[in-house]
Amino acid sequence: MNLAVRTAARPTPAEIGDPLDPLAPALFEPLGVDGVYARTRVYEDMVERLDALISRHREAETEVLRFPPVMSRRDLERAGYLKSFPNLLGCVCALHGAEADIRGAADRHEAGGDWTASLSPADLVLTPAACYPLYPIAAARGPVPRQGLRFDVACDCFRHEPSRHLDRLQSFRMREYVCIGSPQQVSDFRERWIPRAKALADALGLAHRVAPASDPFFGRTGQVMAISQLQQSLKFELLIPLRSAERPTACMSFNCHRDHFGAIWGLRDATGEVAHTGCVAFGMDRLAVALFATHGLEPRKWPGSVRGTLEL
Repeated sequence: MNLAVRTAARPTPAEIGDPLDPLAPALFEPLGVDGVYARTRVYEDMVERLDALISRHREAETEVLRFPPVMSRRDLERAGYLKSFPNLLGCVCALHGAEADIRGAADRHEAGGDWTASLSPADLVLTPAACYPLYPIAAARGPVPRQGLRFDVACDCFRHEPSRHLDRLQSFRMREYVCIGSPQQVSDFRERWIPRAKALADALGLAHRVAPASDPFFGRTGQVMAISQLQQSLKFELLIPLRSAERPTACMSFNCHRDHFGAIWGLRDATGEVAHTGCVAFGMDRLAVALFATHGLEPRKWPGSVRGTLEL
């Protein structure tokens, strides 16, 4: 039997707190729910500057689309999200029925009862990743042209994983560049973007490394899917050591979906084969937190090269 010995003089990790916690008062205002915050002026200015920096690296012939924070529930169901990540999904619910039904629910709340029992799902879900609303739009336009398609998409995303850590929000901003085309076009797209993303991190003065990764698939079946994803090198992440090299934070990802979305939405490439898709995703809030964690809370004191990159 092994017994852990704790001396009274050494605080526990919970007593120490997260190393990112001291950033919170300058960057966020709490809203009563873990992982959901109001953003201060200095923080939002940095997100906007990061957004502009990423835009300056947009490839030619890339179409820009901006999505709302909600999307079609049926589209997300069709995309297979419930199979892979049901624990992360947020569904929009509403009061339905006649005026008397809705009024009855509101009156129950006034009387101290539970009005939420009357809620039922609407036809919307909270968007979990910026690229999900894109594929049915692209499919509705017909065959993918010979040169392929490239998109610049963004939206406020949601994943139901409440956390007090500033680098793991429930509501967060995601920016993506997406490629739709032949397997070779998608592979070339990702191979172009990995060194570009590393150069961006260098220009921002952020220590980093790129490593193979897997998505947080749900359950035992998900463990098999994650292993397969790693074996096929379908996902890489740019990791920044916000706490330590052993516990880095994924701030960008480089993803090859193969023909998953192409098969679901009937996307065909120039040869008539099912089109492949891939994306490079930028976690805008994680990158902003990384900048403040690395360089401090006063951007005017940041290194000159970083200030120049961000046009401060």
